Amino acid sequence: MSKTYSNYQNTLIGITTYGRHDPIPFSLPSTYLDSVRKAGGTPVLLPPGESNAATLLKPLHGLIITGGGDINPALYNGAAHPMVYSVDNERDAFEINLAKFALENHIPVLGICRGLQILIVASGGTLIPHIPDDYGTSVSHRLEPEPGIRKSTEHDVTITANSRLGKLIQKTHISVVSWHHQAVGILPSNWRPVAHSVEDKVIEAAEHIHHPWAVGVQWHPEMSQNDPNHERIFQGFIESTYSKQNLLSA
Repeated sequence: MSKTYSNYQNTLIGITTYGRHDPIPFSLPSTYLDSVRKAGGTPVLLPPGESNAATLLKPLHGLIITGGGDINPALYNGAAHPMVYSVDNERDAFEINLAKFALENHIPVLGICRGLQILIVASGGTLIPHIPDDYGTSVSHRLEPEPGIRKSTEHDVTITANSRLGKLIQKTHISVVSWHHQAVGILPSNWRPVAHSVEDKVIEAAEHIHHPWAVGVQWHPEMSQNDPNHERIFQGFIESTYSKQNLLSA
């Protein structure tokens, strides 16, 4: 990286949390915070419920929209599906509001799993309600050993070499940890796909064409903290916030 993290001791990164209706309300796996801290950022948790995105995001240097339950299909003109679970309308509204503000105001934003889907829905795109319905079962994007039990799994993805993500990771083929049953359907015109699952070609990452740094990955890089490929995603995201800090300190 061109700058050292020690030059930016107050890199404040907003990280969205689970909603009030989860088993443990307003919680979040510590791996998100660990990954941000390891990359040089200071995490600030953002629980759902606030309506003014500007009040929350203006003091911060970047935003991470995290994983979790499914988005209400009504928000992308989707149909109800029996596999849709843990819909939280308060969290949906909160995160879509944050995503729109970050995109409109050029705040660096990283979407992880559900977070990618929030970015796409906030931009006018659609989702595939259940991957096996459209892509079959050649790849497992999450494990369900029994009804109601969901676990992560690993599979391979290919990354577009000349994309922001490709330049960060410096590889075009990596293994990822995933935990999802939905995926991006129709991409908005201002987004482009930059990674796909090797076997079934599900979109695994996308980035905004015009925004300075808006990237979403369908997998969970925070669950691979000791893998340099995934560490670089957080490092690149943190470095993208430096320009905003320079503007604020000018």
